Amino acid sequence: MKTIQLRRYTLVDGEYDAFLSWWQGSMPRVRPEAGFAIEFAYGLRETNEFVWAVSAPGDQDAFLALEATYMESDARAAVFAGVPQRVAEYNVRFVDDFA
Repeated sequence: MKTIQLRRYTLVDGEYDAFLSWWQGSMPRVRPEAGFAIEFAYGLRETNEFVWAVSAPGDQDAFLALEATYMESDARAAVFAGVPQRVAEYNVRFVDDFA
């Protein structure tokens, strides 16, 4: 069993390329090191959006416990240090996996 979180962002105008560069250089390293798997990631340049999914083994409670540890980690703090706010709106939800 795994839990999947869908993360949809509307990016700050003019920050699309900078966000993608930062994300590609950071998340594929830091999230798996913290016990997560990145299921997919897509950018929608026309609408200034970025959509990705991250998963972790277990139920939602296990995911939330892992996420709490990740949010407080030095590794996460390091990849966000000095990075300007590039996300204007977050929409983060758990999804049902039917595959």
